Amino acid sequence: MAKVVYRIRQDEAAGSRTGEAAGPAYRTAARAFQTAEDIIPIAELKANMSEIVRGLDERPRPLVVTLNGKPAAVVMSPREYDQLSYRSRFVDAVNEGLADVHAGRVVDGDQAVAELLRELEGKPARKPRRR
Repeated sequence: MAKVVYRIRQDEAAGSRTGEAAGPAYRTAARAFQTAEDIIPIAELKANMSEIVRGLDERPRPLVVTLNGKPAAVVMSPREYDQLSYRSRFVDAVNEGLADVHAGRVVDGDQAVAELLRELEGKPARKPRRR
């Protein structure tokens, strides 16, 4: 499930009052960001490092670590990081493809198949791997 964070305008955030000068509210695609559960000071991270790292796989959201009251780091499980990285690479590849389409760098399907067949005809057949 995507863990992309979206910024919500303050006047649209639940519980906000008109004209109130407060920071932005954030939500993830899966679950709302829980300030009390998802932000810890660096001193708490240092004191409970083993316990926190062991519990990362069970956390539904990344953990924000603060230094002097300001966000300094984000801690997440390797599985969650891999998913986030994969999604980022996928979106980048889609954007690259869309840029190619807009720039006119496209080929007809029949033309692409013909080029692939020409390339395959010019290459020697692969020998099976020995084990």
